[in-house]
Amino acid sequence: MLDIADELSRWVEEGREFAVATVVAVGGSAPRGPGAALAVDSEGTVIGSVSGGCVEGAVYDLCVQALQDGESVVERFGYSDEDAFAVGLTCGGVLDIMITPVGAEAPAREVFRSALSAAASGEPRALARVVRGPAELLGKALLVHPDGSYEGSFDSGATELDRTAAAEARAMLDGGRTGTLDLSEDGTNCPGGLTLLVESNVPPPRMIVFGAIDFAAALVRAGKFLGYHVTVCDARPVFATRARFPEADDLVVDWPHRYLRGTATDGRTVLCVLTHDAKFDIPLLEQALRLPVAFVGAMGSRRTHADRDRRLREVGLTEAELARLRSPIGLDLGARTPEETALSIAAEIVAARRGGTGAPLTGSGTPIHRDGVQRDATKAAEAA
Repeated sequence: MLDIADELSRWVEEGREFAVATVVAVGGSAPRGPGAALAVDSEGTVIGSVSGGCVEGAVYDLCVQALQDGESVVERFGYSDEDAFAVGLTCGGVLDIMITPVGAEAPAREVFRSALSAAASGEPRALARVVRGPAELLGKALLVHPDGSYEGSFDSGATELDRTAAAEARAMLDGGRTGTLDLSEDGTNCPGGLTLLVESNVPPPRMIVFGAIDFAAALVRAGKFLGYHVTVCDARPVFATRARFPEADDLVVDWPHRYLRGTATDGRTVLCVLTHDAKFDIPLLEQALRLPVAFVGAMGSRRTHADRDRRLREVGLTEAELARLRSPIGLDLGARTPEETALSIAAEIVAARRGGTGAPLTGSGTPIHRDGVQRDATKAAEAA
């Protein structure tokens, strides 16, 4: 529910009573992932979405009912080949949705208040809620801070459960991940009686664009559209100007490799090298390909790539490190203009993040949504 934190935080401060429906699990071609939320207040006002329109009407009714009953429930919206339209989920997927009433005296209201306020302010937090387990625990919440401290409790007598859940949620917060985890009721890590939904609120991932060229200006706009915090870095002050890059979050005049050495990156960071000049590219990529970032791509022709590959081998990069480089950057869209090229680069970034192939969906028979592939890739990266 942190995806609608701005509005919900205002509702809490105004003292409104409401019920919030949150996607806790998905299957098939479900339109939205875990954490997507819809809320209904006591006056019938609606914010958010859980399915892009398929089952919103039914979820609305459940929220109204939950406000009357005062109890959390989990409902499944699924399909069969015969009656997909009858149940409303026309995309052919499965959604498990938890509906939680947040009345004036709701035990979790203060935890929600803190979680929503932090999310609205952009402060990193993880909200863990029981989505499967004993009825008396359903909907109970724990708010976990980056240092591992937490607010709230699942059960006043189960401190070990709270500690274990907080530790697991903190690990998910560190990785900026939202998803479920299974614990036993006594707080051990063995899958058992409880499933928690952990929603992580973290600052937006970084996209660093090296090379203040026209293609970079278009890529900045694409990066902002995708939700990245975009930095443009170039050693030439005459090109790295606010007039040329009005939508960039940061403009840096420095040698690319020196800036990269001193700036913060993480496992979600995207690095796009558009300089295609060896004196900039080689020292920059020598560092970039050894960092645990999500994506490293470099612009240039096939000939430029071959020369770049040779130079990188000469400075000692291994085959595994070179294999991380996406060059020439972008998917084959036949792009010509800066905007088309930015679209091809953005498409490759999305495909790499989500486990897509970049092939047309028409006639492919591959899954449209690849959340399972991404989870497997994330687990493999963590294990490595």
